[in-house]
Amino acid sequence: MSTTSKSLSSLTLALALGGAIAAAALPAAAQDTGKPGMDKEKCFGVALKGKNDCAAGAGTTCAGTSKVDHQANAWSLVPKGTCEKTASSTSPTGKGQLAAFSAKKA
Repeated sequence: MSTTSKSLSSLTLALALGGAIAAAALPAAAQDTGKPGMDKEKCFGVALKGKNDCAAGAGTTCAGTSKVDHQANAWSLVPKGTCEKTASSTSPTGKGQLAAFSAKKA
């Protein structure tokens, strides 16, 4: 095998591996967002600090940017029907919400 062929083979392998790693690094929930038939719903106030799927308010970019546990304006995708059964220390009801809310005072 020539040096050029070895270089091209190595480059092809590196690109393929890099693409696979990048795809695996995306949060599974982010990959599912918006697909019809997915039995998930956005649940506000249940994500732990830095573990939200999106929507974390002003000054944040999106997934993984919530500043505190159970941030009222940050959501995570959860199985449909479980949101309002999931504990949230900031929610007025003590459970996750289907829309952003104002956090209760401590």
